[in-house]
Amino acid sequence: MKESEKRIDVKLVLSILAAGIMSFSGVVVETAMNVTFPTLMDEFGIGTSTVQWITTGYLLVLAIIIPASSYLKKRFKMKSLFITAVCLFILGTVMAAVAPVFPVLLGGRLIQGVGTGIALPMMFNIVLEQVPEDRLGLMMGIASLITAMAPAVGPSLGGVIVSWFGWRMIFVVLLPLLILSFLFGVTSMRQVTETSRISFQIVDYLMLAVGFACFIFTTSMASESGWTSVRVIVLFLVSILAIVLFYRRSIHSEAPLIDVKVFRCLPFSLSVVTLLLIQFICLGLGYLIPNYSQIVSGEEAFVAGCLLLPGCILGACIAPVSGRLLDRFGAKRPILIGVTAIIISLLCFSVFAAGLTTVLFIIFYLIFAFGQGFSSGNSMTNGLRQLPAELNADGNTVFNTLQQLAGAIGTSVITTIVASAQTARPDDMALATMEGSRNAFYLLAVLAVAAMCCACGVFFGKKSRI
Repeated sequence: MKESEKRIDVKLVLSILAAGIMSFSGVVVETAMNVTFPTLMDEFGIGTSTVQWITTGYLLVLAIIIPASSYLKKRFKMKSLFITAVCLFILGTVMAAVAPVFPVLLGGRLIQGVGTGIALPMMFNIVLEQVPEDRLGLMMGIASLITAMAPAVGPSLGGVIVSWFGWRMIFVVLLPLLILSFLFGVTSMRQVTETSRISFQIVDYLMLAVGFACFIFTTSMASESGWTSVRVIVLFLVSILAIVLFYRRSIHSEAPLIDVKVFRCLPFSLSVVTLLLIQFICLGLGYLIPNYSQIVSGEEAFVAGCLLLPGCILGACIAPVSGRLLDRFGAKRPILIGVTAIIISLLCFSVFAAGLTTVLFIIFYLIFAFGQGFSSGNSMTNGLRQLPAELNADGNTVFNTLQQLAGAIGTSVITTIVASAQTARPDDMALATMEGSRNAFYLLAVLAVAAMCCACGVFFGKKSRI
């Protein structure tokens, strides 16, 4: 689509909303279901290691489906992909809502993961293809807002629904949204690029699927067995080997599943690392704050789940504003301001780790969310701007896939740090949790500084492009 033909109209907004509602629903149900684990364990007579597959299995499907999004976009029409995605998501939602046994519930969640895996990259591809250059930051910010609101809504929504109506209602309330998404999509999706009958690199895809699957299993097992477990080490090595083999094959392929030449662009690669570090920190805090609040401060689960809500709302609202700043002044100011705020937030968490209260949690997380709102979406937008237009779909796939993996490993690493401290002090769980959380805050602060180094490298380093 030529730049002169790009415009923001009702159809474009509706198509972004259609894909965005599906992405929003996927993240909402993922975070909402986390609070239902005790209920599900009682109802279905299963243990923790089994019930966690509600989340782990969903993330695994996402990590496998999203890498194929670049191929799917080039091979099939946008509307056909969308209809497939939303129908799968509705099917999975209905299965989960009426599930008589746990395997049916899990199957529904896995089918939902397929739908979300198609829809999430689609939303950003629509923005990249159809939005004028001078409005790209704003619309990427709005797209980020749609998914950024979901982690804020999920835990509190899940707690209320489970308490008042039962866990099945979490899926039932999604159906009107999904029907609305379907109506928006079928009436507004436009095809602005030609499709082609390119071959699907099945061997490359299997390598990537094995690599990501082993990685997800590694992070899941590490939170229980520790990172030095033989099984964890073997799975991690298999994951690395599979991904390296995929990379080597892709370099020499004439029609790669994902064009890994995107990593030859240094500003793009540094933008990817910046976003992944922020995602790691975000998911780490998402575990630490409610956990600390309940075990150390003695707050109720609902209160602990709501501690993130003000910050998530602030970050989501800031995303479009920061995107507009990128359009007007460039990416450097909002991104560096955002990462600076993240560093300040993590330093505050680290310094006050021994006496964090509900008020301090809210204030410090508001600072973090401010920084995230300025830096996350803009890092993605600026990174994709460094690529030629024909590589945008590949770059978008890289961002969305690696974000899922960063979130998985972020939760696992932070969980392991806290669990290690609790194991060392079994006689005083509150003190052990505080000490483990403090160590985790130290690590996150170091990663925030690393994110700043990467962000500075984007703007002050050597500008290598493809």
